[in-house]
Amino acid sequence: QTLLVESGGGLVQPGGSLRLSCHASGTIFSIYAMGWYRQAPGKQRELVAWIARSGATVHANSVQGRFTISRVNAENILYLQMNSLKPEDTAVYYCSQGVPLRGGTYSPNYWGQGTQVTVSS
Repeated sequence: QTLLVESGGGLVQPGGSLRLSCHASGTIFSIYAMGWYRQAPGKQRELVAWIARSGATVHANSVQGRFTISRVNAENILYLQMNSLKPEDTAVYYCSQGVPLRGGTYSPNYWGQGTQVTVSS
């Protein structure tokens, strides 16, 4: 059974950086697309970025140029490097495993438990 475990969240000041990690087990990590979502209080969960098994990436407009998704297949790890953080980036961040869809979209099948990111001075 696929298990996804996130780490790396925390409290950071505006303009700071964090790197989130997601360790996958119980799955053939390299053959699946992976993604990061976030959910702020009172808001719907939104896709932040996803990465195909080829390494091709898609980032949401709100994080383009600030966040970078990457993966290390040999270690079953997914990363999200977050730079120039803003208070509006505050949310619980979730790792996911899924499949790409036509049109360049992504559909998650499995979720991690989430890690809190708080951007505040």
